[in-house]
Amino acid sequence: MITVFTTFTLPKPITREEARSIFLSTAPKYRGVQGLFRKIYVLSQDGMTAGGVYLWNSRAEADAMYTESWRTFVRGKYGTEPTVTYFESPVVVDNVTQQIPRRRPGSIVVIPECTPCPNAASTSSSTVCSWTRDSPRQRCGGARKSASRFRRFSKG
Repeated sequence: MITVFTTFTLPKPITREEARSIFLSTAPKYRGVQGLFRKIYVLSQDGMTAGGVYLWNSRAEADAMYTESWRTFVRGKYGTEPTVTYFESPVVVDNVTQQIPRRRPGSIVVIPECTPCPNAASTSSSTVCSWTRDSPRQRCGGARKSASRFRRFSKG
């Protein structure tokens, strides 16, 4: 697995609300990208640096994103040159699934898709689920893992 940090120093600071608006406008571009598990948009507290943290299945899939075309897009959107830094991610702690996956070279990563949880009870403030896995009781946030539906990503 590969983690990529992208950062760009902005020509002038932006607020959290401005950043959120910009980020939401670009977020659809990253849906369904081959090998991209997750993208997290980030903004420094002083509003002068923005960027993203990406979790990729492989370096090749990450490289396919950070092309000159992507850099041109970033320069046009933010008015600055992006910096892209790659990291190997040999261990990932997942507190949502309460797992530390043991991935071996050449293995297939299986990520369960979520399905609506039949135990969820909606209230005005939140969705509460009584689904449990192992012990102690775990809230699944109104969705639970479906053993019958999986997305597969092979190591590239």
